[in-house]
Amino acid sequence: MKYEIKKFKDGQVAAKIIETGDLHIKIRGNSYEDLFRIAAVKEAWDAVNVTNKNAIAILTITCLIGQRSDRRFNTGESFDLKIIANFINSLNFDSVEILHPHSSISLALINNSVELKNFEYVKKAYFKIGSPILISPDAGAYKTTHEIAEKLNADLVPSNKVRVNGVPVISIQGDVKGKECLIVDDLADGGRTFKFLAEELKKQGALNVSLYVTHAQFNYGFDELKETINHIYCTNSYKDIKDDFVTQFKVI
Repeated sequence: MKYEIKKFKDGQVAAKIIETGDLHIKIRGNSYEDLFRIAAVKEAWDAVNVTNKNAIAILTITCLIGQRSDRRFNTGESFDLKIIANFINSLNFDSVEILHPHSSISLALINNSVELKNFEYVKKAYFKIGSPILISPDAGAYKTTHEIAEKLNADLVPSNKVRVNGVPVISIQGDVKGKECLIVDDLADGGRTFKFLAEELKKQGALNVSLYVTHAQFNYGFDELKETINHIYCTNSYKDIKDDFVTQFKVI
C-alpha cells in the first residue's frame, strides 16, 4: 500500500492513496501535525476499503507525543495523554505499535496497542562499549533495565534520586569502581539528571559513563552533558542528530 501526503501553506495536511492493500503507517508521532497526518491517511484508506472487511491497518509510532503526561498532575489541568489516546482510538487501527512507551498508561489508554521493546538498541550500545555495568537511573526505570540485564547476562547497579532543599541527592546502590558504566532510560529532555548521575558515578570510581536513551530530545544541547558523560547512544525515534558525541540507531 502506498500513499502520499500534501501539506498546504496554511498548515492543512491531506492524504491520497496511490496503491491499495493493507495499511502500515510508520511515523515518529511526536507532534500534533503527525497525528493529523495519520488521521488523513487512515480516512483516505478507509474510504478505499469501505467494502473490504479483510484489510488490515497497522500504526507504528516511534515516539508518542504526550507520553510523559500520563496523569492529571493538578486540579484544573488537562490529561494530555488521554486526549491523544482518544484521538488515536477514534481512527480504529487494528494494531498500534509504540516504541518503548514512557509508562504502561499509554498501552492501557490506546486500544489494540503493543509495546516495541528497546532491547536490541541497548544491546548494540552494550557491545559497542564492551560489556559495561548497566545503571538504572531511578525506581521507574529499574524493571525494564533489570529485564535487559538478565537477557544480556550483565551486571546491574540501581541508583535513586531525591531532592533535599531543592538539591538533587543521588545514591548508587552498588560498586562501580574501575568499571565502564551505561545508564539506561527511556527518554531525555534536557538530561541534567543524567549529568548529575554520571558525576556521582565517577566520584565513586567509574572509569567512563555512557548514556542510552530511546527517545533523544536533548532540547538544550550537549554542552552540560559533555562535562560528565563520555558518549550518548540513542535511536532516531524523535529526531536525527549529527554530533560525534552521539551514536544513533535508526528506527525510522
